[in-house]
Amino acid sequence: MNERILISGASIAGLTLAHWLARHGFRPTVIERAAALRDGGNGVDVREHAVEVVERMGVMSRIRRRATDVHGMKFVDADDRAVARIDIRNPDTVEIMRGDLVALLREVTDVDYLFGDSIRTMEQDDDGVTVTFEHAHARRFDLVVGADGLHSHVRRLTFGPEDEFLRFEDHYFAFADAEASLGEDRWVTMFNTPGRMAGIYRSGNHAQAKAYFMFRSPRLEYDHRDIAEHKRLVRERFAGGRAWRTAQLLDSALADPEFYFDALAQVRMPTWWAGRVALVGDAAWCASPASGAGAELALIGAYRLAGELAAAGGDHRVAFARYETVHRPLVDKRQRIGPNVRLMIPRTTGGRRVRDAVARVPLTKAVGAVERLLRNRNAASLPDYSRPAETPSRSSPGSTAAEPIRCAAHTRGC
Repeated sequence: MNERILISGASIAGLTLAHWLARHGFRPTVIERAAALRDGGNGVDVREHAVEVVERMGVMSRIRRRATDVHGMKFVDADDRAVARIDIRNPDTVEIMRGDLVALLREVTDVDYLFGDSIRTMEQDDDGVTVTFEHAHARRFDLVVGADGLHSHVRRLTFGPEDEFLRFEDHYFAFADAEASLGEDRWVTMFNTPGRMAGIYRSGNHAQAKAYFMFRSPRLEYDHRDIAEHKRLVRERFAGGRAWRTAQLLDSALADPEFYFDALAQVRMPTWWAGRVALVGDAAWCASPASGAGAELALIGAYRLAGELAAAGGDHRVAFARYETVHRPLVDKRQRIGPNVRLMIPRTTGGRRVRDAVARVPLTKAVGAVERLLRNRNAASLPDYSRPAETPSRSSPGSTAAEPIRCAAHTRGC
């Protein structure tokens, strides 16, 4: 039932979903706009229940071998003197570069792929979804899942314009390859001026460093696919800076053809599915990079979505509703990002001094350790969907009828 499933997006959520769907006997196809897997990106955390997911996929040992080995964050003044350090090492969390994680997920995900193509239209009916593509011939699928990120095309086609669901967090960020000699090995070095941050990320296990830029701003109008325009916006905010190593870092980053820029934003949706179309990952709930939870939510959410489809025998109405019910509490929690942005981008010189003073207090690390202990103590294991559970038939006494198919205003048919 509903075996043929199209997944739009070959990143963490899309590949994890494809892997587990195939394991459960479905026939997923992954479509990706890029000509190949995107190997860029910053460091991402595999933590808490996400560790269970990758262990069950058989890639945790390889993730540990390719971990970034970053010790913490270092805040510096204009003369490159360290004014505060925060040790972020956590034995329960493994940080890995996004591109490395995607490559590992691809190694264990043997499904059909369509690279260099994208969805043009989708039309739902009682029996499936007719999908047309930019290049390939039209095909029929039983279900479609959008795992295509913050600017999801599937979300736009199914639910409406992204402005209805994106919550702008008053900042923009960029990252790109950078000259490694500009930063300290195994540390994320950050330099602040009011409302701005320039930084460099140096992994202990990677020769290539990453430059980071973030700035506070009202909403800007720009094409999210125009890299030249992205570089111009960042250059305007940081060009002319003579303090620290900002100028050298900017020159290094602007030379990277894979320069990445976007708004710091969250996706807030009342529901993640409509009829035969569902969303997963940033397309459904982006918590923003400031949360540090993107990979965690993507791995767990994709695992749950595939598992609920298997548990429901492919009945998307039951599975989609259940997936949303069980995963939304974690999403809601991770979208409360707290003081992270204020920590990285103090609005004033006084705010920066307060941040530096707090960061120097040894209690900071102790508080983090206590929080991790409490989370681990209260956390229940993820369900093992490979073990069949007895489910009552819809006609049996006490059973719950499936919810009716829901369709968004922008969806043609159900």
